Amino acid sequence: MNQRQQTTSNILMVRPSNFGFNEETAANNSFQTKAKNHTPAEIKKMAMEEFDNFVAKMRNVGINVMVFEDTATPIKPDAVFPNNWVSFHQNGAVITYPMFSEIRRKERRDDVLENLTEDFTINEIYRLEKFEEKNRFLEGTGSMILDRENKICYACTSPRTDEVILDIFCEFVDYQKVVFQSVDANGEDIYHTNVMMALGEDFVVIGMSTIKDEVQKKMLLDLFEKTKKTVIDISFEQILSFAGNMLQVRNDKGETYLVMSQQAFESLTEEQIKEIEMRTKILYSPIEAIETLGGGSARCMMAEVFLPKK
Repeated sequence: MNQRQQTTSNILMVRPSNFGFNEETAANNSFQTKAKNHTPAEIKKMAMEEFDNFVAKMRNVGINVMVFEDTATPIKPDAVFPNNWVSFHQNGAVITYPMFSEIRRKERRDDVLENLTEDFTINEIYRLEKFEEKNRFLEGTGSMILDRENKICYACTSPRTDEVILDIFCEFVDYQKVVFQSVDANGEDIYHTNVMMALGEDFVVIGMSTIKDEVQKKMLLDLFEKTKKTVIDISFEQILSFAGNMLQVRNDKGETYLVMSQQAFESLTEEQIKEIEMRTKILYSPIEAIETLGGGSARCMMAEVFLPKK
């Protein structure tokens, strides 16, 4: 597998054991909402059902979903979002990341990495979590959108996306760093790049209105044109429905799917759906409890595995 690929059919997911509202992440994740009408046991049950239905839908179309069970202890309310603590690369590199929330740091699991070595080759593990001691954070492919074919790393700066660590990441993988600021309706930094931007093989779904700096906006549009990505612009209201939190994946027949939540799909206009379906199939599933309480959606639940197969 020498040619760089943007999409993979190998997806790692973690089935939540104790899903719930995380007060620590809510400090700078405006997408989270605290539950008022459900008990912790009801929330846990809803999250598990949403997760299982989502996985079944992907497996039904031939996507290889590798499910790992969350460990019962320590309690990790956000374990369902593994893309923030680890990324897997085509050259056999694995990178683990420094996390803003102390609770979330417990999600990093060497047993998951060891299990993957049964089918995949891991040549090197880069551990960036030492930066937590310096209060510097980079939360994986939540913080970064990777154009793997063109070796570009897109990132909007926030308390969870540190430029110093971005530079180190880009040095590891030999990517070009492209940094910009993206803000919500209140002018606050959007906490993760992957809630306002999703990059496919020949398109990009992005909330351009969240980028106020005209120079940065032009820089992005020029890069998208240069790398032949059709821009599908989404509104802030659609971002709040997680229309930016999508991931294009591939099935065992080589067909691509843009995977998203039902809420994200229902927020799209007919024209946007048409634009997407000209380029890829769409797959969606209802994950409302996970979105509302966790503040993340379909893309956050999937860690792409690009490691070489044994």
